[in-house]
Amino acid sequence: MIVLSVKDLCKKYEHFELNSVSFDLEHGTITGFIGRNGAGKTTTLKSLLNFVHPNSGEILFFGKRFKENEFEIKQKIGFVAGGIDYYPKKKIKTITETTRRFYTNWDDKAYKHYMDMFNLDENKTPDELSAGMKVKYSLVLALSHNAELLILDEPTSGLDPVSRDDLLDVFMGLSGEGITILFSTHITSDLDKCADNIIYIKNGKILSNTDINSFLTQYKVLELTDDQLTDELKLKLIGCKKSKHGYSALINTAESVGINVEMSDADLESIMIHLEKE
Repeated sequence: MIVLSVKDLCKKYEHFELNSVSFDLEHGTITGFIGRNGAGKTTTLKSLLNFVHPNSGEILFFGKRFKENEFEIKQKIGFVAGGIDYYPKKKIKTITETTRRFYTNWDDKAYKHYMDMFNLDENKTPDELSAGMKVKYSLVLALSHNAELLILDEPTSGLDPVSRDDLLDVFMGLSGEGITILFSTHITSDLDKCADNIIYIKNGKILSNTDINSFLTQYKVLELTDDQLTDELKLKLIGCKKSKHGYSALINTAESVGINVEMSDADLESIMIHLEKE
């Protein structure tokens, strides 16, 4: 079942343009949304909920248009874009009490579970929280109304490695329960651990939209010396760059056969670094 369908989404600014962004999210999957700063990730995510007004395109949540079904759709979505930065002097329990009134499916048991998991104190105010703790609290609110779709912009930013790992475990558990998750991140190792699919955006255009295994197996990473970097080989390389002992580059797996240089499987970080060098 398609939970979110985006077709030909366009948004024009003076110096930037989202250009025909299209993708679908399948029920119960985790999709990582990657690209360098300014590539269009946040603009895309905010356009989905009309925080940014697109110039054109079609966005369907659960088969329905957002504008005509906003209240119903928001009941099914958890959205996090950075840490909480409103009501900085109010206690968390007061903010929670206000927030819960907007959701017909608010789950106090889930709320308490995630508050305990993230070691959050209801009697503190946002001003008293670190950046990472603010992100955790925003995630608690998103996870506490039985959302069927989570849209998260940099959800692991500012979290320590242990907290990030705990959160990824939560994501995988939710996915196993049929929750669909879309999240952008610069911490590509998080996606190596938990993502089913990858959407890669560059300069406002989707370069790749596929399952993570297909994305990773498209490429190999080469480590080359000066002597190995021949003119003939250069024509096959992607994003060749200086490295500690010579050069590193990507190559399409299909073109790597018979090349006698040091070669390894690609991960998301190495693919992203080299593609951005093109």
